[in-house]
Amino acid sequence: MQKITAFIEKDLETGLYVALVPSIPGAHTQGETLDELQTNLKEVIDLCLEQMPKDEIKLLPEFIGIQQIEVAG
Repeated sequence: MQKITAFIEKDLETGLYVALVPSIPGAHTQGETLDELQTNLKEVIDLCLEQMPKDEIKLLPEFIGIQQIEVAG
């Protein structure tokens, strides 16, 4: 079992939750609820990992943390 890190945001225009896995090309999805998002995210990650060579899967980066930076704007 491998842990995969996804970034989750809420789209203010649509109200949908949006998820992106930066380390896996094409791994992104959305859902109306966090439960729906998690289900959709598991499906898309499984599909993407099926297409990746095994040696690339072993090289997926380890999640360390998130840092929020405040900028003028």
